[in-house]
Amino acid sequence: MCSTYRNSLSRSREHALWTPQQWSCVMFSEESRFSLQSDSRRTFIWRVPGTRYHQENTIERHRYGGAGRLVWGGIILGSRTDLHVQSVTMTGHIYRDVILEQHVRLFRGAMGAEFLFMYDNARPHRANIVDECLQSEDITRMDWPAYSPDLNPIEHVWDMLGRRIAARQPPPTCLPKLRRALLDEWCNIPQDQIDNLILSMPRRCKACIASSGRHTPY
Repeated sequence: MCSTYRNSLSRSREHALWTPQQWSCVMFSEESRFSLQSDSRRTFIWRVPGTRYHQENTIERHRYGGAGRLVWGGIILGSRTDLHVQSVTMTGHIYRDVILEQHVRLFRGAMGAEFLFMYDNARPHRANIVDECLQSEDITRMDWPAYSPDLNPIEHVWDMLGRRIAARQPPPTCLPKLRRALLDEWCNIPQDQIDNLILSMPRRCKACIASSGRHTPY
């Protein structure tokens, strides 16, 4: 079993019995990249019935390629952060000064000590200045495996956002219009759809355990 599967399986077992109340305290966050070249096209795969989620029949999609914008967002039961859109690579300093100070800190202050901040182990997130900021703001990090989209409901939110952008008529044709569309459509995603994704976490963990950490229907 590869390390990605092991990490996913381990985290799922640790949180399999969490209640909706516990999950409601978690902010799920991630960066993604959206480009002017739509990635909403579907890929069809011939497969034996009953093997849809086998490793050989899944494709891990990335929203990279072509001119685009990097975005960061966070979701929590009943709310979401503003969408942060930037044109440069994420760094530890940007993550601290913008993401933590301008977005995450506000939710920690509103929710209190029960607040948990979930983010993956991408390099900018591991910078010393990020750790120092988390400690100084008393923000508790929820360690979560990278490359485990089945266990991070914000992946589905990115998919919703991408589909909304692709459906716009006329579609954005330049980076300023793409930025405006991303900000508008992020706000237009119904909160109840986001909440349903977060409340699916117990089922996601159980599905991950059943698949030994491999891909699941989520």
